[in-house]
Amino acid sequence: MNDEINKETIKPELDTERISLWKQIKEDFSVPKLNDPALNSNIELIFNYPGVWAVINHRIANRLYKKNFKLTSRIIMGLTQFLCNMDIHPAATIGRRVFIDHGIGVVIGETAIVEDDVLIYQGVTLGGVSLNKGKRHPTIKSNSVIGSGAKVLGNITVGKNSKIGANSVVICDVPKNSTAVGVPAKIIKRDDKNGRLNHGDLPDINKEMFEYLLKRVAVLEHAIKKYDGIDLSNEYTDLECIYKKFISAMNSIR
Repeated sequence: MNDEINKETIKPELDTERISLWKQIKEDFSVPKLNDPALNSNIELIFNYPGVWAVINHRIANRLYKKNFKLTSRIIMGLTQFLCNMDIHPAATIGRRVFIDHGIGVVIGETAIVEDDVLIYQGVTLGGVSLNKGKRHPTIKSNSVIGSGAKVLGNITVGKNSKIGANSVVICDVPKNSTAVGVPAKIIKRDDKNGRLNHGDLPDINKEMFEYLLKRVAVLEHAIKKYDGIDLSNEYTDLECIYKKFISAMNSIR
């Protein structure tokens, strides 16, 4: 993909390299006002937004890490893990206006790169699948959304403006302007520029697969009865009752 970084590059130069720490912190405090309609006052930022504090603490720890105060930076993020219930490595690269909503259970690995204006929900893992040194964690390009519980694993790239559905497991590159869902994640939308991820609009892949299998079985059953003359009438009533209950249960999911 043209918009992907060179995977041998570990730390790109983001805007965070060129602005002061104080400006970054002020900007981080302003981000929830744009992303969370539940925010009613600035006091709530102090007590109800651990994701903001985790990012701010990471800003400090990351600068110390780059100055080779690695133990101090690890201690800061260890305390952050205890207080905010998030595990973010101080060496990870986090761009501007990144918002971790709710945030509980978020894990961001050492060589992960999160570019500007990314929205991350609770339970997300940006993890590695290799024990080798070097770039082994994901790159999340700008304006992407990572749904709650999603696992993005390995040295892969999620393209600009892309969306990862809740509880998806992403192990391959995701093109820009795309939506990926499932385990493992599959691309269900490409060149989609409609903005934020609406989980209510995502397809239920398991439901669609069950419907396909049921229709397939029905076709085969019809063929057996028609061409082989096998009588299934004794079992048909019970099967029809079970089938109706199953269809009713699937329809109630939506």
